[in-house]
Amino acid sequence: KSLNSTKKKRVFGMSNINWQELTSAQQIADIKKLSTDQKVIIFKHSTRCPISSMALSRLEGSWDASTHTDTAIFFLDLIRYREVSNAVAEQFGVTHQSPQVIVVENEKAIYDESHTGITYEELDARVKA
Repeated sequence: KSLNSTKKKRVFGMSNINWQELTSAQQIADIKKLSTDQKVIIFKHSTRCPISSMALSRLEGSWDASTHTDTAIFFLDLIRYREVSNAVAEQFGVTHQSPQVIVVENEKAIYDESHTGITYEELDARVKA
């Protein structure tokens, strides 16, 4: 699948994040290629974890889409797509966490954070750096 064919807006409350769903390990190669032109964010979410729901809600509530028009952001439901989550950890050399946010640039993870360490302010700073 091309990235454009997987582009879907997920709506969690009043989110203005244009989420692209990450549902296949094959998309990781596309994400790596995309990361040579722009920064890419992957948010790994566990639908069974209240901390993950809190991190997602905080991120969505703070997201300023107008400042991230050139940032691709992917949503990975790691309960439904655990094998994809494992592939992300392996491909980008990060330890699997849930929830977790990973910033990819030039095919490498340049930042990852998990649990209550996930903040919009820090993520925003890493993407703009």
